[in-house]
Amino acid sequence: MTTEETIFPMTAEGYKKLEERLKDLKTVQRPAIIAAIEAARSLGDLSENAEYNAAREQQSFIEGHIKELEDAYSRAKVMPSPTDSEKVLFGSQVTLLDEQAKKKISYRIVGHHEADLESGFISMASPLGKSLLGRHVDDTVEVNTPSGSKAFLIVNIG
Repeated sequence: MTTEETIFPMTAEGYKKLEERLKDLKTVQRPAIIAAIEAARSLGDLSENAEYNAAREQQSFIEGHIKELEDAYSRAKVMPSPTDSEKVLFGSQVTLLDEQAKKKISYRIVGHHEADLESGFISMASPLGKSLLGRHVDDTVEVNTPSGSKAFLIVNIG
């Protein structure tokens, strides 16, 4: 495994959100679920205690999520904001024209741990993210989607 494979590029904002999420899981959610387990234990026979079983399941989920986020946090590398608005780079805000729908959409190119399509953050490893990297204003990119090929015109890079 090379160093590039073990590093997760992130924006400064994405790194801060990851840090806040990890802190919340460790300082709020983990103690709350431990308290819920203790309360369920006090109800008696654990073999037939639905509250206890649900709390243990939730604890397992939280611990797994903490482990996953700790791994991402330890391998995250905050990438500088792009200073070149001539071409699409990691961290760029890109405005596109969906040529079929005649609709403008805007995305920020980020690492896969901070990608959130509904919030306008797409992974640089996604088909659209890959096709945009290194491109310029007025370039058209073609992307294969589940509903077929789509064409996007880059109208702005910020």
